[in-house]
Amino acid sequence: MTSQGLRGGRRRPGSAAGPLFVAPFMVLFLLLFLAPLGYAAYISLFQEKLIGGTAFVGLDNYMTAVKDPLLRDGVLRVATFFVIQVPVMLLMALLFALALDSGLLRLARVIRLGIFVPYAVPSVVATLMWGYLYGPDFGPFAQLSEKLDLPVPHFLSDGWMLGSLANIVTWEFVGYNMIILYAALRTIPEDLYEAAALDGAGAWRIAWSIKIPALRPALLLTLLFSVIGSFQLFNEPKLLQSIAPDVIDSSYTANLYAYTLAFTGQQVNYAAAVSFLLGLVIVIFSYVVLLTANRRRTP
Repeated sequence: MTSQGLRGGRRRPGSAAGPLFVAPFMVLFLLLFLAPLGYAAYISLFQEKLIGGTAFVGLDNYMTAVKDPLLRDGVLRVATFFVIQVPVMLLMALLFALALDSGLLRLARVIRLGIFVPYAVPSVVATLMWGYLYGPDFGPFAQLSEKLDLPVPHFLSDGWMLGSLANIVTWEFVGYNMIILYAALRTIPEDLYEAAALDGAGAWRIAWSIKIPALRPALLLTLLFSVIGSFQLFNEPKLLQSIAPDVIDSSYTANLYAYTLAFTGQQVNYAAAVSFLLGLVIVIFSYVVLLTANRRRTP
């Protein structure tokens, strides 16, 4: 046997290391993601009947969910929330990232940490905190308005609720998106800045012509994360529901509606179908975002 044959048949000592390192992730991914997902898809094809018990109904649950006005209103409300909140959040994150990357700010590390800290606060704690601030009777905004003889702002009213929720989510996630954009800015070669400065470009010109175009992949990533997060909005409206039950009902968002169906209405099968339809909506919106971004990038 030739030396080439021996080398070809001999196995490298570390060739099995890769699968061993990946195995824990694959096991957890199978048990904690694929298995529950498959089980949810399975039970969504059944229905609990008063007579006969559990019966196979095929896609009837999905057809009912498509025609459900409560689900439709919840999805439209979340889509409106996305249109209002995400542009403001990403614009603020972009401005903060550009300001930190400019090198003109004093105590830049302290400022960066201060902007990021709200993301480290659990959403439950953040919502409870802002719920106290929004309170029309005991909140500081209401007390200050009364002392100044001004109308008390009704942050938890029907007309203000989406804006109040958007403010909470923006406060939570501006720092997270800022870190992503700032990290992307740090990967831009300094040679580009030096060449632009030699050509007479100022800080604003460099930011507009070099930094922002280079941030397009990172901005697209943060936008996709925002699509997923917006349509999964749950913690904030769920907690504020106890403060403003007349405004936030059990179907205020699609995710809250699925939760109510499963754990309050005991309609687990229908809730599974609603959840899968919500996932389909997220996939469609994400695809539209990617398609739009690719079309704009194509000359």
